[in-house]
Amino acid sequence: MGYSRKSELRHVTADEASLIEKSHHPALAALSDAELTELRKALRERRDRAQTMAHQQRREARRKAEPRGATAAYDNSGTLRKADVLAGAMRRINGEIARRDA
Repeated sequence: MGYSRKSELRHVTADEASLIEKSHHPALAALSDAELTELRKALRERRDRAQTMAHQQRREARRKAEPRGATAAYDNSGTLRKADVLAGAMRRINGEIARRDA
């Protein structure tokens, strides 16, 4: 699902926001190939971590897993949105890499 830029920044940390801003045009077109692959690697790590956290929170909410924090998670919707925003940035970067390869 697509989000507006303002909405994207609401769901991520400041560090992740700078990475997401680089995944939008015109900043995306200005990146070199090496910078693009580093950005893809950083975003992939953050996306995978968000997906793992969302899965753990879902298990905690269903009482299938022990809570990792002081209290058990009751909802994972915020983490799922964060993973979705990071996945959208990954799609934009992968599209740019494919466009450059073609």
